[in-house]
Amino acid sequence: MQLSPEDIGAIWLTLKLASVVTLLLILISTPIAWWLARTQSWLKSPINAIVAMPLVLPPTVLGFYLLILFGPEGAVGEFFDHLGWSPLPFSFSGLVVASMIYSLPFVVQPLQNAFIAIGDKPLEAAATLRASAWNRFIYIALPLAKPGYLSAAILGFAHTVGEFGVVLMIGGNIPDETRVISVQIYDHVEALDYTQAHSLSLLMVAFAFVTLVCLYSIQKRKKNTSIKGGIL
Repeated sequence: MQLSPEDIGAIWLTLKLASVVTLLLILISTPIAWWLARTQSWLKSPINAIVAMPLVLPPTVLGFYLLILFGPEGAVGEFFDHLGWSPLPFSFSGLVVASMIYSLPFVVQPLQNAFIAIGDKPLEAAATLRASAWNRFIYIALPLAKPGYLSAAILGFAHTVGEFGVVLMIGGNIPDETRVISVQIYDHVEALDYTQAHSLSLLMVAFAFVTLVCLYSIQKRKKNTSIKGGIL
């Protein structure tokens, strides 16, 4: 398997993008998932729908509207221009923001399910011991939700690595700036360079296989732990 310098550059850029997006999504998704798991508000269904929309929207549709929103005449674009900041389209920062929106449900939903699975009893028991809401969340909820965080991190990272439509619409095809693995494969196919396309595609297949094995291992361990806890 022979990788060109451009291929290696695309790989490193993709890993950098996925790492930044996953870290930011874990931080942002935690309060969203906690609220969705605990609230009884009528806003729960609309917020759930908004979070899940990237699951059903074609990536090009999402990318198109983000491009309009972030563009010079869009609301975000005009705001950035007013502040003297660089525009988001066709930049690494734009890729990060777009990828966060596109991968949001893959992080929020595992965390939400993990918080729901905790139930009320552990938190109520801690409350009877006069633990504050913050302490209940830090010392009870977060440790019990650890498998959900692992699943969310793996899914968010893997989904960001595999993006194509959104990153192409927002980032274009700029070497060392926005040209990620999926776009690099597309370039090889357009150039009829199937050897290089095969090399990168096989890496993606191997990555997808390892990701799924990790996810299923986490789910199996969580199931076994739940069974043992139920028996005890």
